Amino acid sequence: MTELQPTALDARFVDSVPELYDRYLGPFLFSPLASDLAERVIRPDDHPPRVLELAAGTGRLTEQLLAQLPPGTSIVSTDLNEPMLELGRRRIAAPSADVSLQWRAPVDAQELPFGDGEFDAVVCQLGIMFFPDKPRAAREALRVLRPGGQWLVNAMAPLDESPLGRIVNQVVAEHLPGDSPTFFRVPFSFGDPVALMALAHDAGFEDVDVSVVDRTGESPSAEDAAYGFVFGNPGAQAIRDRGGDPRVVASAVAQALAAEYGDHPLRIPLRARVLSACRPR
Repeated sequence: MTELQPTALDARFVDSVPELYDRYLGPFLFSPLASDLAERVIRPDDHPPRVLELAAGTGRLTEQLLAQLPPGTSIVSTDLNEPMLELGRRRIAAPSADVSLQWRAPVDAQELPFGDGEFDAVVCQLGIMFFPDKPRAAREALRVLRPGGQWLVNAMAPLDESPLGRIVNQVVAEHLPGDSPTFFRVPFSFGDPVALMALAHDAGFEDVDVSVVDRTGESPSAEDAAYGFVFGNPGAQAIRDRGGDPRVVASAVAQALAAEYGDHPLRIPLRARVLSACRPR
């Protein structure tokens, strides 16, 4: 599978995008997969875990980490985009006294501002696809983990296994023939298990495993889901840059989603790959 390279536009979650992203995509796309990922974090036997979260966005995984990890846990939630993380700060209530939560932005996953061996786990939900230099990000995760520490990431399955991505990309391509924005393909561009395992092995991890998680995304309506997928990310601007109308595209996506998966609510299968690997002891 050919890996798509994200562009600078792909990382611009600014202006109204964070609010739309969280409102329309948060409970529909991110929360169901976040619960699964938080459950997979390894708990050390001798001390509460210290967890680094990368590409935390508006904190959907952060919420699940707070809810599921044991007392004494320390979480550092980071993102490259300050506006995304600021919404997470406002949205998530302060943790109880027995859990430490810090928010830090901007933090580049490819150049982490942390010392060697600081964390028991480095976790990332649906973010690795957007890292321009994935091998460098993998090596940085290895560096900041203690011996035996866990690297845990998930990524959306490829388009042929992801109905949401398939439908969105088909509609966008029909409206912008020959000049479809890559943004709508990037989220589904790094779910190949062979590529994920190679990334971890090449960085020096051991105990590498890639598994499949299936969930159902539920949105109040196909229109809400389509609006979030077009306007809750930089894709809308990419459509405008090509002379298209993102509202027209969103309407067409909603019609296609409803025709295939129903409406009020929309329920659609979600599939992700989950990579778990450990730093050698």
